[in-house]
Amino acid sequence: MRWWKVLGVAGLAGVVATGGVVARNQRQRRSYTPEEVKDRLHQRLAEASDATGTHSDRSKPGVATERQRAR
Repeated sequence: MRWWKVLGVAGLAGVVATGGVVARNQRQRRSYTPEEVKDRLHQRLAEASDATGTHSDRSKPGVATERQRAR
């Protein structure tokens, strides 16, 4: 029965090591500079605003957006 324990510990160590390698590669792939993050967020905001039309409504005083009307 002792060899089952060794086999189980070896399997567990393999799973942990594989998970660590995958996580490290994922972090390296997704490492953005702060400027890239900011630019990407501004781009996404502009795209979302254009799609919903809320950006143009905000520039007009007194015009309620759909979100404000839902409250």
